[in-house]
Amino acid sequence: MRNVVWLVLLFAVAVVAALTLGDNAGMASFYWEGWRLDLSLNFFIVAALATGFAVVTAVQAVNALIGLPERAREWRLLRLERAAQAALREALAEYFSGRYSRAHKAAQRALTIRDDAPAPDQDHEFRTLALLLAAGSLHRLQDRGRRDELLRRALRPARGAASSAVDDGARLLAAEWALDDRDGPRAEGLLAELQPGVARRTQALRLKLQAARLDRRPIDALHTARLLANHQAFSSTAAQGLLRSLATEALDSAHDADQLRRAWQQFDAADHRDPFVAARAARRAAQLAVPDEGRAWLRPLWDRLETLGADGRAEVALALVDVAAGLGSDWLPRIEAAQRAYPTEAAVQAAVGAVLVEQQLWGMARRPLEMAASDRQLVARARRQAWRALSRLASEEGDDARALEGLRQAAALD
Repeated sequence: MRNVVWLVLLFAVAVVAALTLGDNAGMASFYWEGWRLDLSLNFFIVAALATGFAVVTAVQAVNALIGLPERAREWRLLRLERAAQAALREALAEYFSGRYSRAHKAAQRALTIRDDAPAPDQDHEFRTLALLLAAGSLHRLQDRGRRDELLRRALRPARGAASSAVDDGARLLAAEWALDDRDGPRAEGLLAELQPGVARRTQALRLKLQAARLDRRPIDALHTARLLANHQAFSSTAAQGLLRSLATEALDSAHDADQLRRAWQQFDAADHRDPFVAARAARRAAQLAVPDEGRAWLRPLWDRLETLGADGRAEVALALVDVAAGLGSDWLPRIEAAQRAYPTEAAVQAAVGAVLVEQQLWGMARRPLEMAASDRQLVARARRQAWRALSRLASEEGDDARALEGLRQAAALD
């Protein structure tokens, strides 16, 4: 198609030239110190065009000759660039295929080729990526000494270069490798160097969570895990399990009532509303001889048992059994309402019986305690407490045989 267009244009030029120059009788005269040169106008036009073409061609030839060294330099640079890019691609392919020794050699070759360029510092990103590939290969090969040396070179800021995405990636990778080495403080130091926007990314939060768990700081880990859950970094089930696990770890790490109280205050409102977390906190309060605080943490949940589900009600009820010591009469209306609302749930009936025994309402306590003690689906700890309460009730009534039977049943559950 292009040839056809040029042919049409050539014919058009020929037609225009024939119509314009065919009967042109004009003359061009040149005078110089008594000399006169007459030329036909057609010859003058053709000669002028030819002269212009010759001059332009000569100028282009001279420029090409003068620029030959620069073109040769650009060609050499292009050849080096292609060789360096090919080596970097080879290193990436070998790294992903698990050939870490070959990946390290290819990355080093890419760096060597780039160092041979006249201006090796101009491509900061290329050098950093090659260094990270080489360091990552050495990390896989457990060569920590040479890996750290390459990391120092990768993290070294370039002259006059602003922080870029590759620098943030280098710090994230270095923090991940530090966690693989079980070096939590170094990982946190690298994460602290990130810009605020980068530090809120999902990968940075994941690494921060791992560092907090490695350093046994469950409260910090809990807050970070909640941020990740809000960013939908986990499924809902996994997030709930992780948050409960971290909250439990924080509660179990409290060695006195003050530490337990501080841990509970640092929890989010969502943790306070979680029946499993609140039940664990109440049990820990009972172990640290502050059952009244455990009951205070359970009370908001007990007032809305209908929203907790069967498993949540069972956890709250069994925790109330553990913190029933010293319980006041203000709990009786709540207990009676729960007894009427959930007559078939053994955990709730165990809590009802424990509270009634604490209030020494022996007659009212018998039926819920018998139901809890006979339910084989109930946890052994709650059944044991129910049998012991029944044994105590029988002793109060003077029935030694039933008291012994209750103790025997309780001992059988140990």
